[in-house]
Amino acid sequence: QVQLAESGGGSVQPGESLRLSCAASGHFYTIYKMGWYRQAPGKQRELVATMTSETGGRKTNYADSVKGRFTISRDDTKNTVNLQMNNLKPEDTAVYFCNADGVFASPTQALPKIWGQGTQVTVSS
Repeated sequence: QVQLAESGGGSVQPGESLRLSCAASGHFYTIYKMGWYRQAPGKQRELVATMTSETGGRKTNYADSVKGRFTISRDDTKNTVNLQMNNLKPEDTAVYFCNADGVFASPTQALPKIWGQGTQVTVSS
């Protein structure tokens, strides 16, 4: 099995920063895309930022609402992905989920996409 372990969530005031981390563990060959999604109560889960592997070109994708404030990074060797969140706003309050998509157990065996357990981010005065 493959698991995602998240850390770094917490409560901060507007304008402050947080850094989320996610580590993939278990048996897998490669992961094409890793990233972060978030979900606020009563709202749909939405993309925050993703990044493909080095082999995949290290392509990034950001939600318009976080461009210029959030930065995603990834270390394929360590199987980790991070999200640096600066100038946080109250509307960033949500549960943030790590995601792995395009997970291969072998060069020819694909696995279902994987979600972390989620970590709470609260931004308030």
